[in-house]
Amino acid sequence: MTEQGFIPLSSQLGIPGTSYRIQLGLINDKWASRLLKGNNIIDSYIYKDEDSGELGFPNQNLIVGWVLRTIAIPNINPHQIMKTTQVLVKQARQKREQQKVMAPVSETRDVELEKVPESELKRPKVHGWVKEEGMKSADELEAEKREAFQVRLAAKKEEERLKASASGSTVKTTRQLPSIPKAQEAGPSKFCHSCGKDLDWKFCPYCGKPIN
Repeated sequence: MTEQGFIPLSSQLGIPGTSYRIQLGLINDKWASRLLKGNNIIDSYIYKDEDSGELGFPNQNLIVGWVLRTIAIPNINPHQIMKTTQVLVKQARQKREQQKVMAPVSETRDVELEKVPESELKRPKVHGWVKEEGMKSADELEAEKREAFQVRLAAKKEEERLKASASGSTVKTTRQLPSIPKAQEAGPSKFCHSCGKDLDWKFCPYCGKPIN
């Protein structure tokens, strides 16, 4: 079978216990499998439409039968070939689904993007705060508030100190003099001989001179 136009849709997986490898792909948009040994392609097989299963992939039993017919190895385990075939079909299915989703390069190469007018462009909003020249940051404003608070606190303490000092001096200046003993303690005199006031004090409370 010719190998021309084979499009691989799976990796090359080895058959346990042998030196052969199997790979699934497409030839002329039809499912195909090929058998490899080393760098050589031993055989290829193209499956008919009626050979496909419900999902459109080759029947796995047909792949196992083709391998058993192609390589004549005594006592080869068909179960090991089936396990390899199941992995290959799974890989081919995933690759095929990816090709359906992806658009061909020829369809996207000539597409010209429409230029949006500058007036219709919506610029993203700038988040955050941008410091302009001459403006102070939040840290600088906070530092100024703390400094002003310290100045007010120091002024208040100085004012309280001055009030306390003034209050102390007032107490000293308004201290009362000791009371003047009455004249009865000094003798029978009841008037001041200097100013003539009739008082029962030892010293005259008006002029401060002793009463004889």
